[in-house]
Amino acid sequence: MAYKISDECISCGACAAQCPVTAISEGENKYEIDPDACIECGACADTCPVGAPAQA
Repeated sequence: MAYKISDECISCGACAAQCPVTAISEGENKYEIDPDACIECGACADTCPVGAPAQA
């Protein structure tokens, strides 16, 4: 199941920089993960300082 970014996101961009398939982009209020591109590697979750990315 693809990862999803919660409202805890502080828009720091750390997750996007670590995504090997560039599935993460800056949204209007927080970063967003394209579920079709996500390969469920967990790199975003390991990098996030607030734990916003999690498997949906």
